[in-house]
Amino acid sequence: MNCLELTGRERNHIQQFQNPRFAVQKDTAAAFLEMRAQASKEGFQIHPVSSFRDFKTQLKIWNQKAKGERPLFGSDGKPLEFSKMTASEILYAILGWSALPGASRHHWGSEIDVIDLSKLKEGDQVELLPHEVLQGGSFFPMHQWLDEHAEKFGFFRPYKTDRDGVFPELWHLSYAPISIKALGDLSQNLVSEVIKNNDILLKELLLESLDVIYQRYIINIDLP
Repeated sequence: MNCLELTGRERNHIQQFQNPRFAVQKDTAAAFLEMRAQASKEGFQIHPVSSFRDFKTQLKIWNQKAKGERPLFGSDGKPLEFSKMTASEILYAILGWSALPGASRHHWGSEIDVIDLSKLKEGDQVELLPHEVLQGGSFFPMHQWLDEHAEKFGFFRPYKTDRDGVFPELWHLSYAPISIKALGDLSQNLVSEVIKNNDILLKELLLESLDVIYQRYIINIDLP
């Protein structure tokens, strides 16, 4: 990937697939569809709800959260009260669940957020929050299957445990053959350049804190 692809500002590395509908790099897709077919034989319908996300989309999400137009959540998945939060508290609350534009793993075409479509009932709304994936949650059995089988297909969970950075996201799968190299190529200088050259809210605070953010929220992952 070149610098523009790595930061979501171009999508030449991405292919769109229709059944199921998702967008990733072709090698990610091949591995995912193979894993999905195997899971289906064992009663799980692994379904992608989020895959490639370009820079503009990530920027929109970020700015809406920074303005209080989208809800912010704590580590337990419960809503926070935006009006009572400082700028710094807002910044780190966003980073707990949403990547910095230009530094999102979803820019790479190697990341897929998944649910078990067979467990959705009419009227259910997917939230991608802890209560859905922990014991007792609708998608817990699928995640037990993934615990045992995902690595065989090249996938791992970069946010499997609480590492005092991004909150645990068991639904977030990463295709290691692509994402490990991409993470190594995403330098702090490149992230800084993207922030400086775009209309990102909380920009000054981001740049002041970028050393910490890069270490704690970008490269601080659970490795395969």
